[in-house]
Formats: sequence, structure tokens, C-alpha cells
Amino acid sequence: MTEHEHYEAVVVGCGPGGAAAAVTLARNGVETLVLERGVDAGSKNVSGGLIYAEESAPYTIDGLFPDFREEATERPVTENFIHNIAGDRVKTFDLGGLHHHDTAWADSVLRRPMDSWLAQRVHERTRETGGGLLTDVHVTGLLRERGEIVGVTSEELDPIEADIVVAADGVNSELARDAGLMDWEEPDEWFQGVKAVAEMDPDTIDERFDIGDDEGEAHLFSGDLFDGVRGGGFLYTNEASLSIGTVFHLDSLAEERAEPQKLLDSLLTHPLLAQWLGDDYNEVEYSAKLVPDSKKVAHPSPHEDRLVLVGDAAGQMQAQGPIIKGMNHAVTAGALAAEAFADARSRGDPHRAGKFYEKKLEDEGVMDKLRPTGYDVFGRAGEVGAVDDLTNGVAESAVGRFGIRAAGGLLEKAYNSPTLVSMIPDTKLPYVTLPTVIAEELGDPVTDVNKVEPPELDDRIGDLTYDVGEPHIELLDKSFEASGTAVTACPVSAKDFGGGCYRDEMVQTNGHEEHLVSLDTQPCVECGTCAIVAETEWEHPAGGKGVEFKQG
Repeated sequence: MTEHEHYEAVVVGCGPGGAAAAVTLARNGVETLVLERGVDAGSKNVSGGLIYAEESAPYTIDGLFPDFREEATERPVTENFIHNIAGDRVKTFDLGGLHHHDTAWADSVLRRPMDSWLAQRVHERTRETGGGLLTDVHVTGLLRERGEIVGVTSEELDPIEADIVVAADGVNSELARDAGLMDWEEPDEWFQGVKAVAEMDPDTIDERFDIGDDEGEAHLFSGDLFDGVRGGGFLYTNEASLSIGTVFHLDSLAEERAEPQKLLDSLLTHPLLAQWLGDDYNEVEYSAKLVPDSKKVAHPSPHEDRLVLVGDAAGQMQAQGPIIKGMNHAVTAGALAAEAFADARSRGDPHRAGKFYEKKLEDEGVMDKLRPTGYDVFGRAGEVGAVDDLTNGVAESAVGRFGIRAAGGLLEKAYNSPTLVSMIPDTKLPYVTLPTVIAEELGDPVTDVNKVEPPELDDRIGDLTYDVGEPHIELLDKSFEASGTAVTACPVSAKDFGGGCYRDEMVQTNGHEEHLVSLDTQPCVECGTCAIVAETEWEHPAGGKGVEFKQG
């Protein structure tokens, strides 16, 4: 048997889930090595982003890192709204009841500064138990002996054995796929998020949003401004910037052949946003990522041998209508995985940690939040084609419109019901049809003039930081039929744009013309979209290579 370096625990990824796992392991005296792919923790991570602390959760990020809110977040989110839009007509609902339910606090964050701060604390704590944090390490897969997972392999280091491997390596987890626990086969199991960070003076934010320096707002947008694609937009106030973005069901984005950056621009240029963006829009970063739909992919048994999955790697991203929570669930899962290992080790059988972890997720109610019974019973029924057509037809009919006018304030109450929100089907009805009709029947026209001119796609790509390594994506089928969807769905590609990852072209071959797709990985933002909508072989770039986000 080959001798390998051995640690009690190896944590892959130092986002919130990995950080929570690492410090909880260290607190239990476990020798823990943390391996991070980026040049710095957070340089590969993107979030909308809001981080929550739920009152019912056994672990919160500020409980594990006491100075977290003072040192690593942007602003507390004190107000929440959703804007139903039809053309220039808008009807706004206050979502405070929904977002304050079971919430101790919620703050806006930028992942690069937040994760970097967490990583410093993680390194200090894990050093105390004989481990530490290493950056620029791309963990490529699982180390196996006699068919059993016993550690990890990487591009930069020799194989490492461990009594437990915590895969906190994000939505594109190579470890989860290597173990056969997650796959990229179904577009309807994923969302794609695209975000712009716009620089803004703190005093200007306070004035335009009418808030104090210890207050913040979260705004959501739905209706007809996104060309019928299922999903919506968001705007969050940071300390000295705004996070503005869109999140769409990937299957809808693919079916509509919609281009993500253009849908983002539809939000940025809507007259409703003129009051907040003003005439001095300065976009400092463009980014994108995939988001797992926990209702469909949160793994009920996220472990195999010595491997446990936490956070996005396990599909633990709660996306139910206007509720989008991921980082808090990753924190809880990471800490529970560490707790499970400590329990198993104390009983003399550390390799049972995975089973203990699975039980803790159930007992603490995490799985019920991620995969709510209400959706399985009612939401899926609403996704049946005939039911979907019927409900959309009713909502748009004279009877439906009369009902919406008569409902009045009851609609706002419905939007604030956690039970009703958990039942929302993944159809056009809640994302497009109903918000549009609400705005048409109850909304008021917006008369502001929006003068924002979003950057062109090539400028957005050019402003990002890259350290280009070897190509990390192989296009297996170049035909447009197999891989053409990537031309529009990739957030750094577009039709008739020659500077993105994916480009389509007509090529003369043996006397006839073929519609083909070509690939250039240099401008890749590593979201993973093409792994699902195109025929590719996808992996992360080498440690420290590829895109480096400054905001995240």
C-alpha cells in the first residue's frame, strides 16, 4: 500500500461551508488541512448576496466567528421589497414578513472580502491543531484504495489521505461528481445567476434609498421585463456599492435562447431603477455562477465512505420564489459535518461520520427547509403541462384579473407566507404571468427616465482579472445542434459576438455547409453553465489560474 501524507480531516474549499467545517473541527481538536483553489479565499466565489442567521439553526456564522458581522459583512438588511413589473407599471409589495420569519439577522456581503476574512481566522484556528490553509491548490478528485475513498488528489500536491474529506468546493464540485453523488445532466435542476457590482458612495446610498448607515435594503423584481424567462432580478445595498443581478431557471434560459447579460441590462435600464442608480452608474465587476435548486437536487444522503458534501456541492441552496438562501445552510451543514466526525471519532469509529451527518441534517430540520414537503405535494403538481397552461390562462383572463383587483392587500399577505412560498411551482405563473397581471391591474406608472448605459460585454470581460492557464474545458461535440445553446446561455458569450467563450459559425466542409460551435476558454468566468447545456468535458482551472473576482 502506497504511503501518503495523512491528516485527520481535509476540507476542500474555504467558503462559508468549508470555513464552518474547519473551525468546528479545530475546536474539537481535529488536525485539519484546508485546500483552497483560488489565490485567496473568495477569489473564485460569487453570491448575490445576502447571508442569513436563522433563529432555528443550530449554527450561525457569527456564532462560529464572533466578530463576523462587524468585520466581514456590508450592511444589515432591514427592508425587503418585491416589485411586480409590466412595462412601465409597477406594484411593490413589502416582503418584510417573509424575510424576517425565523431570521435573527441578514446582511449583504461581497464574497472576496468576506471569504478572505474567514480564511484568516480558519488558518489561525487550524494551525493550532497541526493543520492550516493552503491556497492555489486545485483538488481534482478522490483518492481511493481498494475502491474506498480515503483522501484527495490535486494538481499541485501529492495525494493526501484523511479520516474525513469535507467537499465544500462549490456548485461545480469535482469531488461530488467523482463520487457519483451529483451530476450535471438536467438543466431544470439549476439556476444561473449573473451579477454586476456598481460603485456608489455610502452617503449617496443613504440618500437615494432613504436609509441610515446601519440600514440596508433588498429589492426583488419580476414580471415582463425578462422576455418570458422564468426567474427575476435583485438589488442589494452594500456599504459602498450596489449588487444588481438576475437569477433564472437554466432550462428556461436555454429554451428561450436568452442572453444573460442582455436580461441583466433590461433590469439596469428599467425606469424604476433610475431613482437608485442616478446618472453616474459605474460598474466595477461582472460575474456569474450556477445555483442548485435544492427542491430537486439537495442530496438526502450527501456522503460516501469518508467523503461528506456541504453547501452548493450537496445542492444545499434554498431557492423558493423570493426566498434565496444558501450560505447559511452551508454554514450549518459544514458545522454539522464536523460535529458528526467528532462524535464518530469519540466512539472509536470515525468512518461513520457520514451516517451521523445525514441524521443530523434531518434532525435539525435542514432537509425539510431545502426540500419542503409542500413543494413535493403541491408545487410539482403545478408543473404538469395541462395544469400550467390552465393556471396561466386563468390568471390572464377577465375572471383572473377581477380576482387580483378584488384580492388587493391579500396578495401582499400571500407573498409573505413561508408556507405558500414553499409550494411555488417552477413555472411562468409565479415568475412572469402573475407579477405582470398584478402590475397591469394594481400598479402605477413610473415616470422617471433611466439614463444608465451598461457596459458592452467585451468591456465587462476585459475588466475582469485572469491568470490564464491551460484550457480547462473540452468541447466534445462541435455541432450547433449539440452545443449551440452555450452560445446564448454562457454569460460571457452571445450571438454575433466574437470575443466570448462560445461562438457559432458556418463552415464549408467537403462541399457542404455545417453550423459549428468553437470554444475559447480564456474569458471563462467558470460558472459551469456549458457543462449542462453543451457537450463538454468540464473541470476547474489549475490552482490560482483562471478568473479572479475582486468583489464576488
